[in-house]
Amino acid sequence: MNINPKKPLLELTVEEFLELQELNALEKKYEYGLIGLAKVLGCSRSKAAKLKSTGILDNAIIQNGHHIIIDKEKAMELMALHKK
Repeated sequence: MNINPKKPLLELTVEEFLELQELNALEKKYEYGLIGLAKVLGCSRSKAAKLKSTGILDNAIIQNGHHIIIDKEKAMELMALHKK
């Protein structure tokens, strides 16, 4: 479905609103950088850097140079497995 971005929110149909919610959920699958990792884990940036360097989260992190992309769901799964 193609929603006009200038359409007022109050004029959206339920179907259009739900589609926007789905798109929003898909966009929020990833976080970026150490600050994003810290946000996902609920810790400080320095603690996130230490956890990243342990290798526990390697399957959830894609890194190209200084650019870091974190799959939030996978990171949480790996942390849950590590706690056990």
